Amino acid sequence: MSRLLLIDTALRLFAIGQLLMIALVIGRGAAPRPIRAVTVALLIGVSSYLTLATPIFLRLRGPFWALVQLAAQSTPLILWLFAHLLFERRVNRRVLIGGAVVTLGCWIGFGVVDAPQARFWVALIQRTVSLLLVLHALTIAVRERGDDLIEKRRRLRVGFVIVVGLGALMVLVVEMIFGFRHRDVLATLPQTLVIFVSVLATGGALLQSDPELLFDPAAPAPPPVPSLSPAEAVLKAKLDAAMAAGVYREAGLTIGALAERLGAPEHRLRLLINQRLGYRNFSAFLNEARIAEGKAWLADPERVALPILTIAMDLGYGSLAPFNRAFRETTGQAPSDFRRAAFAEKS
Repeated sequence: MSRLLLIDTALRLFAIGQLLMIALVIGRGAAPRPIRAVTVALLIGVSSYLTLATPIFLRLRGPFWALVQLAAQSTPLILWLFAHLLFERRVNRRVLIGGAVVTLGCWIGFGVVDAPQARFWVALIQRTVSLLLVLHALTIAVRERGDDLIEKRRRLRVGFVIVVGLGALMVLVVEMIFGFRHRDVLATLPQTLVIFVSVLATGGALLQSDPELLFDPAAPAPPPVPSLSPAEAVLKAKLDAAMAAGVYREAGLTIGALAERLGAPEHRLRLLINQRLGYRNFSAFLNEARIAEGKAWLADPERVALPILTIAMDLGYGSLAPFNRAFRETTGQAPSDFRRAAFAEKS
């Protein structure tokens, strides 16, 4: 075994051990069960990929080797699902089912197809779908990076998805460039180094078992603190004035943009909204104002003919779906049902 191959193997074995240890900590943590399950599955998927190209394991192939391959090939889909759960995004079931069908179909195809040309097309389909899923997961992480109000958890969430996503992206690109079955150490060692550094970067934080870092987006925010410092009182007055002026109606409003408008550091505004006012994330803060005004507009006789889509857009939502979802979560009704009930009471 060459020196480079020894280095590659050692790094892979270390990364596998660290990933499985992180999976154990997360699996026994206090985060919601779905997030724990998907996080553990993601870490096992990355470990499985490392296992596939580790010489010591290649010599020990057994009856469970096909399951290791399936776990490795499922990693992009699990990362996509992980990003949705982590950032409280609605999971598109069609995409989830389609991705699962493609992953499972390609896994079966690799096991039954022998013709090189056919295996090439199976690999191309699998890698292309995986590439799209990873890119979408990265897009979600970038777009939602400002919503979490707890700074260190926000950095870890975004960093974790981006680090894993970029690692997966590099693996897929290298495989598509050098060949799907290429296992030369000069091609695999850079992939191993990326994964090794990624594990070191995120493992230290995750292994602290800090409850704020264990991916609990549904955890309630702390109760609001009635007494504010003089600086916080000034910032709250500015925030109240901006909200009264309807700043929440601006589409795509981020906490960074709001902080800049108020002339305040972003971390201070995060602290105020989360630990002083009691909101668990920035979306919840905006939705409270938006839904309150939406209820008033839906019950307004002068706006009875105004389409619900127009109301949603005027309130700052980019489309009807997020408005419907936020409205239902707040009131237990769809906007159309709320409007119908409001006018039924007046008649």
